[in-house]
Amino acid sequence: MSSYMSRCQSCRVQSGCFMVYERPNYMGNQYFMRRGEYSDYQSMMGMSDGIRSCRMIPMHRGNFRMRIYERENFGGQMHEMMDDCDSIQERYRMSDCQSCNVMDGHWLMYEQPHFRGRQMYMRPGEYRSFRDMGMGMGGMSGGMRFMSMRRIMDNMTM
Repeated sequence: MSSYMSRCQSCRVQSGCFMVYERPNYMGNQYFMRRGEYSDYQSMMGMSDGIRSCRMIPMHRGNFRMRIYERENFGGQMHEMMDDCDSIQERYRMSDCQSCNVMDGHWLMYEQPHFRGRQMYMRPGEYRSFRDMGMGMGGMSGGMRFMSMRRIMDNMTM
């Protein structure tokens, strides 16, 4: 994207869903965008310089399934999820989630309960550690931790 414009102040999504990233190669803070206009996305997302990379999210039509783990490398408590969870602490009595295995569907994970805070897009695959996933977390030296997650679907509301 940087070869075409040095800054981006607004964005319009005409169809589909996308993750935008503040650094090249799908790194750094990320934000979910769906159909609509984003006239001042920088203040809304807290992104510094603008969008540096973007990924289209394919719509999944089947079941959703993900296993979340309390510790890195699939350690600690494990719970299998098939629907949205606004607080893993309330639902599962887990203090945090540090690894996961996405078996089916595409998911958004949030650093705070009730779908708040920074987001991370998860597609099918194994995520042994959120520590090195390219998202700067400021003072969270212990790596990435997620407290809520939701399925990415056509009819989802934000």
